Amino acid sequence: MDLTISASFLPQTDPDASLAFYRDVLGFEVRNDVGFNGLRWITVGPVEQPGTSIVLFPPSGDPGVTEAERQVLAEMMAKGTYAVLLLATGDVDGTFDRLQAADAEVVQEPTDQPYGVRDCAFRDPAGNLLRIQQQK
Repeated sequence: MDLTISASFLPQTDPDASLAFYRDVLGFEVRNDVGFNGLRWITVGPVEQPGTSIVLFPPSGDPGVTEAERQVLAEMMAKGTYAVLLLATGDVDGTFDRLQAADAEVVQEPTDQPYGVRDCAFRDPAGNLLRIQQQK
């Protein structure tokens, strides 16, 4: 099989804050910004990887999700337990410094892990956990 990852989805609760974080702080390019019924789906991705995208979606936009489920999703997002994105860099300490200077919410400072990476962690504006790793 010849499969590649085209897009992954991360929930967002504030499209403008998410756009500012992924575009202005992480440096991703905006590939699409679509509005429908007062909601926005924003597609971003690394400039150097045009075939790989992240779609920042409104979790309330799925008509099959009940109000009770929306509440559970909101609670999980607020705690940072709903979604995780793993990013890689060649300089985790420099990346950490730039994100911290941009007032991103720090979860973990750069740490050498026993499984062969040095990584750090942040939360995006919706509470999603972003782990950033560098191979040792």
